[in-house]
Amino acid sequence: MTLPQPDVRSERRKLQDEQLANEPQLAAPNLETEHHPAPVEEFLRRRPMAVMGIVENGMVRLLDPEIRLPERSRVIVVTSERG
Repeated sequence: MTLPQPDVRSERRKLQDEQLANEPQLAAPNLETEHHPAPVEEFLRRRPMAVMGIVENGMVRLLDPEIRLPERSRVIVVTSERG
C-alpha cells in the first residue's frame, strides 16, 4: 500500500492537469485487419523487465543487488523530473 503524498504541484501545473483531464478522449485508431493485438514480448523478442534504481554521480545504481544484467543489455531509463 502506498502512503499518500502531499500535492507539491504549482497552481499552474494543477490547472494544466485539469485541462488535460477534461479534454475529450481520442478515438481508437482504425487498425488494418491484418494487425492483431499482441503482447509486447512478440515485438521485443525478449521478456521485458522493470527494475528500480537510483542515480548517483551520473550513474544508475540498481537498488536490488541481486539483479545482474547481461553485458551489453539494452535498457530504457524512465525517470521523473524534479519539481
